[in-house]
Amino acid sequence: MIERLSIMLVLWLGGLSAVSAATGMAPKAKLLPPPNIVILFADDLGYGDVQSYGHPYIRTPNIDDLAQSGQRWTDFYVAAPVCSPSRGALLTGRLPLRTGLYGRSIRVYFPNEPGGLPAAEVTLAEALQQRGYRTGIFGKWHLGDAPHARPTRHGFDEWLGVPYSNDMDWVDEPGFEELVAMSRRGDAEGYAKIIARRATKYADPEESHFATPLVRSQHRDGEFVDSVEQPTVQANLTRRYTEAAVQFMKVNRDQPFFVYLPYTMPHTPLFRSADFVGKSIGGRYGDVVEEIDWSVGQIRQALRALNLEDNTLVIFTSDNGPWLTMNQEGGRAGLLRDGKGTTFEGGMRVPTVFSWPGRLPAGVVSEIGSALDVFPTVMSLVGSDVATGIDGKDLSQTLFGNAASPRNELAYYRAGALYAYRMGPWKLHFITEGAYGLAPERTEHEQPLLYNLHLDPSERFDVAATNPEVVAQIQAAVARHQQGMTSAAPLFDARLAAGE
Repeated sequence: MIERLSIMLVLWLGGLSAVSAATGMAPKAKLLPPPNIVILFADDLGYGDVQSYGHPYIRTPNIDDLAQSGQRWTDFYVAAPVCSPSRGALLTGRLPLRTGLYGRSIRVYFPNEPGGLPAAEVTLAEALQQRGYRTGIFGKWHLGDAPHARPTRHGFDEWLGVPYSNDMDWVDEPGFEELVAMSRRGDAEGYAKIIARRATKYADPEESHFATPLVRSQHRDGEFVDSVEQPTVQANLTRRYTEAAVQFMKVNRDQPFFVYLPYTMPHTPLFRSADFVGKSIGGRYGDVVEEIDWSVGQIRQALRALNLEDNTLVIFTSDNGPWLTMNQEGGRAGLLRDGKGTTFEGGMRVPTVFSWPGRLPAGVVSEIGSALDVFPTVMSLVGSDVATGIDGKDLSQTLFGNAASPRNELAYYRAGALYAYRMGPWKLHFITEGAYGLAPERTEHEQPLLYNLHLDPSERFDVAATNPEVVAQIQAAVARHQQGMTSAAPLFDARLAAGE
């Protein structure tokens, strides 16, 4: 709580002078109104799933135009290779190991979670509220579904969206507690049958297979007004999120706003509206991604119509890599290795575009960046700072083309364990492991594996034996990193302890 208060105090006291100090902007920039912030956050979208990142068949003209007129980052990462810890890190600027938003056995939050995002954590939405912003989230939350954990209790003025992944409310299938009980009593055969049955439904999804809830929540004058639509029609989710976000921008056009649009898709099961059924030659997955691209276009059109595009920072990215075990229903990481759930590049490096017409120089940026960096970067741009305890770094000078990224190192965590570490172009693997039953098997390497990502982004050639000095440098960096890390208890596993 003390740390939270210190962060909020800095946010209250931060002056506009922080903008020029943090970003190197000319003094006249202080006269501009605070920028609007729009974060478009896809779910399980792979590094190679949009055209500007190399997909040959999925057409994404709006995302590609955003990339061409803005900045396409080639080396941008999330803080975790799965949903809940990744989203928590984006909103807090803090590693999941520090906030407790991780699990060693349970990897994400599930329905009927009694906990959620800790109240002591300050979110980007709360920080921006303190600067006079209106804040809205339109999409997937996945940081707790109990009323006390909803986004309107963590700095958002309103929310329309699903509380967790769209495959977590199966109809006529065992729930989370029953699956845990089956696992504890060693019913491997029964568990395997359930997984096989679900796989068939993933491959050919129907609305009747799922009872996904859509929550509408508002926080006004100190009161919370919540309602739940269950089940909702998943085929309409992308369209409804987009329409709600556009309406929010229209209503709040005369004051700064923060729009967070975390799409439900292309996480499976894949649903798209009638206008996009069969639209893509990339199949159902392509349809879903192309509808997300349509949404990006709608958001940009609305900003232009409201005459706000030149004062709005738009960030498009993904929460982790593609879910490879879904085969044709999942995405691809392009030339990167592996996908969701892993600490190979395909699991944590994501397509990312920054756009602010007239302010950010267009181009391709190959500096290292992280979703952790969004919080401090945004706060520097709106004229504030953040206190100690933030793992993110301010990328504003890099965005404005004035400096190299302040981030030269990156930690790759999975389930609370440090699997790999990057320094400059070099990446050292201490543990390698596939995900969701896919190879490779978990291996703790007595001699860590070293890859030069600039020469070998697919992580194929271990060069540790010929670069012992690089291995030693990264090991020293890891020691410094771990010395400054205070680990919180894994919150996702709390339900296991409660059931014992």
